[in-house]
Amino acid sequence: MKTYMANEATITRKWYVVDAEGKTLGRLATKVATILRGKHKPSYTPHVDTGDYVIVINAEKINLTGNKWNDKIYYKHSGYNGGLTETTAKEQLAKLPTSLVEKAVKGMIPHTTLGADMLRKLFVYAGPEHKHQAQQPESLEV
Repeated sequence: MKTYMANEATITRKWYVVDAEGKTLGRLATKVATILRGKHKPSYTPHVDTGDYVIVINAEKINLTGNKWNDKIYYKHSGYNGGLTETTAKEQLAKLPTSLVEKAVKGMIPHTTLGADMLRKLFVYAGPEHKHQAQQPESLEV
């Protein structure tokens, strides 16, 4: 018996829409990361990008549990001495509403070139509108 290995010719990709309104950030991100990687498919192959496309809408209405709006801190560094800046989740949501979901999903995907290819299939929108109606995405409940 031969082991099945997926390749670009045998992969079929679907489009999914996920509504983030009222959803917890981490639980939403794990489901989205699983779909982007393709682990929900029986044809999953670790070294091949077998995942589907995911559109996340209403990212500005995401929930965080506990006191994470003030306690969760996002860091970035300019590369210069003393260039570390901190922003809380509340400030980050006000500045870039899509970045909370993008950063959460990015942390759950492999940090390789294959992971970068998987992350290109993620589209996050702050409001309820998106521009991918032509792909006829299916609604996905998280």
